Amino acid sequence: MAALDAATRRDLMGKAAKLLDAAGTVTLTKDDLVAAVGGLDDFLEANAAAINQAIPQPARGALTAPQKAALLSFVAMRRYGG
Repeated sequence: MAALDAATRRDLMGKAAKLLDAAGTVTLTKDDLVAAVGGLDDFLEANAAAINQAIPQPARGALTAPQKAALLSFVAMRRYGG
């Protein structure tokens, strides 16, 4: 999957800003938050193969890419307090 385009990153930043604001005060500019979204998107793009390899079989073969992404999201949210 290709990295997100600039318009999608900005849209995601807006959604993330609402979630972060609901969780407490964040002292970032919109540009800072767009850069954070971009950095994480770039990281996921660069490490997609390693993330996929971290999922043991038979789950790796049975899950779709969107299901793997959801699973990654659930684990990250639980691990880091979301």
